[in-house]
Amino acid sequence: MALDNIHIDYFKQLLGEENAKIDSLHKVAYSYDATRESREPDMVLFPRDEKDISDILKYCNENLIPIVPRGAGSGFTGGSIAAQGGIVLALEKHMNKILELDTKNLIVRVQPGVINKDLQNFAESHGLFYPPDPASENQSTIGGNVSENAGGMRAAKYGITKDYVVAIRAVLPNGNIIRAGKKTIKDVAGYNIAGILIASEGTLAVISEITLKLIAKPKIMRSAMGIFDTIEDAMNAVYKTMASGVTPVAMEFLDNLTIRAVESKFNKGLPTEAGAILITEVDGNLEEEIQYQLELIESRFKENGCIEFKVAKDSKEGQDLWFARKNASQSISIYGKKKLNEDITVPRAKLPELLERIGEVSKRYGFKIPCFGHTGDGNVHTNVMVEDLKDLDKGHEAIVEIFKIAVELEGTLSGEHGIGLAKAPFMKLAFNEDEMNLFRSIKNAFDPNNILNPNKMGL
Repeated sequence: MALDNIHIDYFKQLLGEENAKIDSLHKVAYSYDATRESREPDMVLFPRDEKDISDILKYCNENLIPIVPRGAGSGFTGGSIAAQGGIVLALEKHMNKILELDTKNLIVRVQPGVINKDLQNFAESHGLFYPPDPASENQSTIGGNVSENAGGMRAAKYGITKDYVVAIRAVLPNGNIIRAGKKTIKDVAGYNIAGILIASEGTLAVISEITLKLIAKPKIMRSAMGIFDTIEDAMNAVYKTMASGVTPVAMEFLDNLTIRAVESKFNKGLPTEAGAILITEVDGNLEEEIQYQLELIESRFKENGCIEFKVAKDSKEGQDLWFARKNASQSISIYGKKKLNEDITVPRAKLPELLERIGEVSKRYGFKIPCFGHTGDGNVHTNVMVEDLKDLDKGHEAIVEIFKIAVELEGTLSGEHGIGLAKAPFMKLAFNEDEMNLFRSIKNAFDPNNILNPNKMGL
């Protein structure tokens, strides 16, 4: 839709021209996310505070103007793209402050535009720890993390964003402001509205403030790598390690295609004949505790086909071990012009079957499908690599098969990237019509005029 001049004038008067943009530069800059799909909004607004958000939403609701909340635009599913035009509500410019640190109750109160890594650094400067560490931690915002329920490598031990959200302030489409949750550890009064807003992708309300739990920072961290002949051995080692009584901070894997890609690009001396490598990290406050965990992990790895186990002697060696995993995504571009990247998740014990069946899809369709990811929590990044763009439709068919496999194995379409536009057509693979109708009822209860992030999540 195109905005009438009367609407444009209202927003300029409300926010000032410096915070209400209709020029092509701003519209292009806020038209896409990490998917590189794009749709230009008609206007970009930069609210200065919660009252601005309330005034903007109330006006949009009364005039049926679509509005899309946006953090850093680092999402992988088109969640912050203005699918129907209208307004992008950009929260990173002004609403990016850490408002309060409560060291007695171990909580921090932040605005949605705070960068994840900035919050981690702030917490650590006070001897505290905010564990969720999505790969986009250097640019993604806490508001976006909450809206997508972002995870990260440390999820195996410490969980994901939802595990740290204590309370949320949010603005409803009609402009009303609500608080969901309390500072208390326990709260069973009323429905869990904060839980509903987490992972809602900006379709229900605009988050204006988040209260998060912090924990004490462990004193010691140590990394190790296991090399395996086959990917099946590595996947078996994952779930058997996690059931052994030790919980690693992270348990990440790279398959052979990914190992070869990283080695080809960076020449790091990786074992290119290995079927897979597992990279793990443990933490604690006593050296004896660290040693016990590493010895138990090594034992479980070797019981399941690990041919070599390396422990980093210091932080530099640890960084070297993690280099391959952190550069996996960019490296696999050697296999094709277009990467169809998905983040399916299955129960850990189903990982061997999942990877075996993805291998069968690779052979059947003739695409290389390098896989890597967070196997400590069953989250695998699958990448269908399309060399010739005329085969793109065939690539999407392969993705549909992979989604079906994940659901058959009691898994999910997404472990951390969300649904957005990209996965919306596949929601019916994972949810029956009664479940989809329940989602629609929740959406209608919050947003009866469907102005907030329309066309997302298959709703």
